[in-house]
Amino acid sequence: MVCNSCLKSVIVQTGQIGTILTRKRVHLQSSVRTLYAGGAGLTFLWNREFRTSAKMMVDSGAAASQGPVVHKFPEKDDAGYVSGGWKSEDGRLSCGYSSFRGKRATMEDCYDIKTSKINGQTVCLFGIFDGHGGSRAAEYLKQHLFEKLVKHPQFMTDTKLAISETYQQTDADFLDSERDTYRDDGSTASTAVLVGNHLYVANVGDSRTIISKAGKAIPLSEDHKPNRTDERKRIESAGGVVMWAGTWRVGGVLAMSRAFGNRMLKQFVVAEPEIQDREINEEFEFLVLASDGLWDVVPNEDAVSLARVEEEPETAARKLTETAFTRGSADNITCIVVIKLVLAHGGRLHKSSC
Repeated sequence: MVCNSCLKSVIVQTGQIGTILTRKRVHLQSSVRTLYAGGAGLTFLWNREFRTSAKMMVDSGAAASQGPVVHKFPEKDDAGYVSGGWKSEDGRLSCGYSSFRGKRATMEDCYDIKTSKINGQTVCLFGIFDGHGGSRAAEYLKQHLFEKLVKHPQFMTDTKLAISETYQQTDADFLDSERDTYRDDGSTASTAVLVGNHLYVANVGDSRTIISKAGKAIPLSEDHKPNRTDERKRIESAGGVVMWAGTWRVGGVLAMSRAFGNRMLKQFVVAEPEIQDREINEEFEFLVLASDGLWDVVPNEDAVSLARVEEEPETAARKLTETAFTRGSADNITCIVVIKLVLAHGGRLHKSSC
């Protein structure tokens, strides 16, 4: 579920501000779990150990006012399953992630989690990238999207503009990097950017982000499907066609109306994101970002119900991916659960209920 380049090491740029994992090894306790998918019982021995390593790396291109960018990725397990957790050093934010290849022969999902400090403001970035036709587009986004975004000159002053321009420029850069190949990879992107207590969610494709408020699921993105009325009109106005081929597809080929890459369909399949923003307060409990391998079989409300009973975000993320698999998801399954701790009056830190 996580592309190979996602899983090599923990990269911490100079001046680390986050505490990466409270443990260097993640143990999934020995137990035999029987997962049922499509009526067939599949038995796995879950006795896996994931190791993390860290190395220092200086980004000479970073602005002087920009603090460290913290990356965290575990090494990949042979069975195609990985999970982990992260907590900021100041204790204000924690997240968990889980990624599973599932029934697919290859893994085309990637994810990215970064935190930085810019002009004295804490910035956290979370992203799900679901590749199709290969993993190269998803890998490229994992490697470059957030790095480009935090360096945008208007990132702190006009964050929505910076996100929109960075998405589209990164798409152009990826296509340029692939111009001499015969590949035509593509990828979704669903990202959540926290600047202080202000949240920006951007989406291209059919990955999705939701937020829990008092136990209710609030979608922060809308899937880009070819049969969505406004998307179909946009595609047809550009000279494209939407047709049924098992599901609604652009040109009878692609089952989403926006994506990174997809050179042959680029005139119709754009990488312009739809962006929602809102202030985060104590009423908001947690975020869930996931690829469609989850959302195809787990409705928004179920995702919130399943996640909010877990104390640790990693446990919640793992529970969601396992549930999607047992419900018969045939795709790669990747999700991130983010728990936000907000400053209450008097400067004390409180955890949002979940």
